[in-house]
Amino acid sequence: MAEREDLIDRFLENHGWHRGARGRLAGDASFRHYDRLAMDGRRAVLMDAPPPKEDVRPFVHIARHLAALGYSAPQLLAADEEAGLLLLEDLGDDTFTRLLAAGADEFSLYALAVDLLADLHRRGPAAIPAGLPPYDDDRLLTEALLLTDWYLPEMLGAPLADGQRTEYIELWRRLLPTARQMPDTLVLRDFHVDNLMRLSARTGIAACGLLDFQDAVAGPLTYDLMSLLEDARRDIDPALVAAMKDRYLAARPGLARRAFEASWAVLAAQRHAKVIGIFTRLCRRDGKPIYLQHVPRVWRLLEAAVEHPALAEMKTWLNRVIPAERRGVPAA
Repeated sequence: MAEREDLIDRFLENHGWHRGARGRLAGDASFRHYDRLAMDGRRAVLMDAPPPKEDVRPFVHIARHLAALGYSAPQLLAADEEAGLLLLEDLGDDTFTRLLAAGADEFSLYALAVDLLADLHRRGPAAIPAGLPPYDDDRLLTEALLLTDWYLPEMLGAPLADGQRTEYIELWRRLLPTARQMPDTLVLRDFHVDNLMRLSARTGIAACGLLDFQDAVAGPLTYDLMSLLEDARRDIDPALVAAMKDRYLAARPGLARRAFEASWAVLAAQRHAKVIGIFTRLCRRDGKPIYLQHVPRVWRLLEAAVEHPALAEMKTWLNRVIPAERRGVPAA
């Protein structure tokens, strides 16, 4: 810890911020931490992403790409990529989460985020930066297996039988092509209210600040919109979800609604299965039980997703392997 602090102190000194006040701004589910720096009327944010657990290079790559497209990702002020240290533009405190908690208009905030996605997706292949990894079936499947490999053993009291796990894998192999009925785009992957900001000094879609996109991939355009509107951390009125879907599709008139809904349902089920597993892993492996409070909500979202006809076999598998009465919250 002392060695890491010395490294940070040298980084700040090298870039002229060593005299500034420094206070913890935020942490997240990863090993990254963020500090706010203030000096001579200026502010910046220090991202501390210690290797080898974290790698800041994808963040730098995507931030520069988003900025080049005219979106409000934090400007990169200084970087030591080998040390996992970045000095970033401070976009302020107005995350969508805080604004919503303070009573801000929900419709207008979600509309801003949806309009940004529609604009990004209209760019076609130009939205995808060079070298971006694909959100391929193997990656999606590995994530979906977090449900079987972390959550189910907690709730069933034993690892899942090999035959049941194999059946689960085969179900996903058959389902994932349905998700790919939509075109690929830049998928930011954690596009939800915790990672979006309202920038009052900017207009249009530039008023939507973007955070936490280092895990971006190239994948179906339904993914980020779904993760925004099927949020693991907050309940959203179904009427608002429907209105935002309609808003997005009105901005993308070339998309087939039926294929869009099927792609959405498959990716929603995949994401919710992944998130239930991740929240379990965060508790068991990383000592972060706070995320377990969201498991009941994510189960409700997963159960709704598998009601789509394309997921009938997945619904049957879930009901047989982990019936509703076993879908509880792992012990903290």
